[in-house]
Amino acid sequence: MARESQKWLFRAHFRARAFSWRGSKLAAQRMKEAVSEIKAVNRKAPASAAEGAILLMEKLWPALQQIDSSSGALGNAVNKTVHELLSIVVAAPIEEDVRERWLERLWTAMEEDGVDFLWEVSERWGELCGTPSRASRVVDELLPSVRLSWSRRHFAYFRGTPACLSCLLAAGRYQELLELVDTAPYLSWHHRRYGVRALAAMGRTDEAIGYAEASKGLNDSPIAIAQACEELLLAAGRQDEAYGRYALEASREGTHLATFRAIKKKYPSRDPRAILGDLISTTPGEEGKWFATAKTLGFLDLASELARRSPVNIQTLNRAARDHLDKNPAFALDSATAALRWMASGDFYEITALDVWQATDYALKAAEAMGRLEGVREAVRALGDSAETDSFVKDQLRKHRDLLSAS
Repeated sequence: MARESQKWLFRAHFRARAFSWRGSKLAAQRMKEAVSEIKAVNRKAPASAAEGAILLMEKLWPALQQIDSSSGALGNAVNKTVHELLSIVVAAPIEEDVRERWLERLWTAMEEDGVDFLWEVSERWGELCGTPSRASRVVDELLPSVRLSWSRRHFAYFRGTPACLSCLLAAGRYQELLELVDTAPYLSWHHRRYGVRALAAMGRTDEAIGYAEASKGLNDSPIAIAQACEELLLAAGRQDEAYGRYALEASREGTHLATFRAIKKKYPSRDPRAILGDLISTTPGEEGKWFATAKTLGFLDLASELARRSPVNIQTLNRAARDHLDKNPAFALDSATAALRWMASGDFYEITALDVWQATDYALKAAEAMGRLEGVREAVRALGDSAETDSFVKDQLRKHRDLLSAS
């Protein structure tokens, strides 16, 4: 039986109203430290670690309630924290009476949560129940309230709705789950994703995909739906279909390189250059945004082509030119001349004199290494003399005449 005998250091940092209005950064750091402490205990005493996880989740709202969360940074940190804590709780080997007490504590914490920090707890309630029979009992308790809240006469928000849907799934009551979701007052992926999982659990993969594709409500993300469909096809061993239909939309990350790596990780047998080509095709007119990805992957010929097709961040081009002066002067020249060309076109409004001078310097150095110095000088001089060149860039190139004159 698990006991709260562990002395938790994080407890002192999560007192009620422990963080001020501007305390988002400090709170994120404290949560990270607390999770690390709990994970360290989990390696030797998983039941005690789970007790600590529940304790921390109970303290999140009281401790964080005064923080300005408008930037979204706090919400992201809390979501990551809760997700990691739940994995520890779900996996903990405990006795049934202990689990019952844990569920009671978590439910109370959800009810007292002023901004729904613990939304994932409700969505994974079926997992937290531990057994289909317990999940089924929770369904019987919550189902009347869900039906009442979804009725036309009493339509209202009910915090226990995700928990009920999750428990229907965990209890194996799939058809009942599908019938219940059909009675929802509006179309919402938030509800229907449980139906997708129910159909998948019944072995009806294609039907589950069709159900998912028909589930996009007014405020629902098509990316989340694509991710669910891709997962279904991958689980069914239908990799080519998963890639062709959903991979490009389902794998969007914070950067272009991260997006490529996410797809490559899921489809390790696919040719990386082909993957990158498919990604580039999704951004017509903005192919240059994939320049850094192509460069990092070693596809320098493709990177040069992309830099010619559409604008690339000037600092990115200048760094590429600098880094390749010695090992690949041809690519350095392509990068530097692309930077000059795009600056001259007037497409960039926040360039500096240093940007122009660096691009010119790198272009000339690369040209000299290739035995093409005079030709490149002439091309840069022509750019500086052209009536179509941006006035600021033209002025900087004229100040650089000494470098552009033959020695």
